Amino acid sequence: MRVGDEQAPRRGGPPAAGEVETAVPARLDRLPWARWHWVVLLGLGTVWILDGLEVTIVGALAERLTEPGSGLGLTDFEVGFAASCYVAGAVLGSLVFGYLTDRFGRKKLFLLTLVLYLVATVLTAFSFGSWWFFLMRFLTGAGIGGEYAAINSAIDELVPARLRGRVDLAVNGSYWAGAAVGAGLSLVLLDPDYFAADVGWRIAFGLGAILGVAILLVRRTVPESPRWLFIHGREQEAERLVGEIEQRIERDTGKELRPVTETIRVKQRKRTGFGEIATTMVRTYPRRTLLGLALFIGQAFLYNAVYFTQALVLGRFFDIPGALAGGYLVPLALGSLIGPLLLGPLFDTVGRRIMISVCYLGSGLLLVGTAVLFANGVLSATGLTLAWSAVFFFASAGASAAYLTVSEIFPMEIRAMAIALFYSVGTGLGGIIGPSLFGAMVETGSPGNVALGYYLGAAVMMLGGVAELVLGVEAAGKSLESVARPLSAAQAGRSG
Repeated sequence: MRVGDEQAPRRGGPPAAGEVETAVPARLDRLPWARWHWVVLLGLGTVWILDGLEVTIVGALAERLTEPGSGLGLTDFEVGFAASCYVAGAVLGSLVFGYLTDRFGRKKLFLLTLVLYLVATVLTAFSFGSWWFFLMRFLTGAGIGGEYAAINSAIDELVPARLRGRVDLAVNGSYWAGAAVGAGLSLVLLDPDYFAADVGWRIAFGLGAILGVAILLVRRTVPESPRWLFIHGREQEAERLVGEIEQRIERDTGKELRPVTETIRVKQRKRTGFGEIATTMVRTYPRRTLLGLALFIGQAFLYNAVYFTQALVLGRFFDIPGALAGGYLVPLALGSLIGPLLLGPLFDTVGRRIMISVCYLGSGLLLVGTAVLFANGVLSATGLTLAWSAVFFFASAGASAAYLTVSEIFPMEIRAMAIALFYSVGTGLGGIIGPSLFGAMVETGSPGNVALGYYLGAAVMMLGGVAELVLGVEAAGKSLESVARPLSAAQAGRSG
């Protein structure tokens, strides 16, 4: 068996010193979908709605913040710098909190990162100067970056294997539900008939904080990942927790759960060092690392080719005022939301490799067609928006599947850190290089130059699709431990 291939658990003799044998993963994977799973999704997954809400509103409010009466009076450069602060915070936060999530547990970090996000968002509403606004945007980004690592790893470790694809896509795609709501709210918040220039944008941040508090109250009831517990020397707590979950589900469904015989054996540990993380990703799983990079960079460039320049394109080429641009964002957000919801079940039935490839290649080809029509002046503002919506229908499912992929194909001990690393690379390239590059193309006033940006985004996205065809790992319906055996099991020399 080559290094990096799938390794299924196998039975051995009695556990050696420092080892523990457990059926926790198999017990979690055989659970029927029940009310308990909905609580997990409500507590963990709904934060992406909050993220989409805030990011969209902040983007729509950018022009308002440059007005003297806004209370900040930022320059165009400072607005861009604030966006860069958010991206920098997200990148740094994902790396720091991703490592801490693997070391100290999912629950401690998904509570900490949400609290950080809430505090920073509330304090943003009370910004009294540009430097304070920049600092709060950085801290808000740090909280969100940490959320990506902590939440995706926790959800994948709690959801049954047969449903992991559709659940993960629905959770990550829910970002766009918040984006659609944010786009609609921006039309009201920017209307001077309803809110003064120095009030509307502050209310926007306050609304996000209110929703975040509600999420925090539910999240406190979500347990620690039993998979994390048994690897980190807390196997009795893991067994007790899974037993409680089983009893609750049997009570809710009225059905007795089937017994489980499949076990896995691990050598318990407290932490995983950076050296082992690097060795695992570069030497043990080099093909999977290349796959993760291709998927994350591809979706980042495609989204930035369209999403971050949408208002600029509408204003420059179709004379759509900034205050109305939010209305054109709603169809894009709906396309991005519906795609993962409708296509998600196919990721569990048809399989990861086929569906990810279809989404990446399909969205890239659709963007190429959009670029051709746009360059030749065929599309109106409405037609271009509908074309973008079709692109995002597939691209959103593909982008959500990128998070699913890197969560599945790396071992338990470095799962959150792997998500953080790939998120950082994708966000760094897409959030820093993308807006500047595509913004410069829009400023030329040439439809042909903008089309070149679309071609570039489409090409990088399609490279991700090709990478999936060549390097993809089929994880549909398989336990996380069979897709990537825990490092602790490999070190122990045998697994149950």
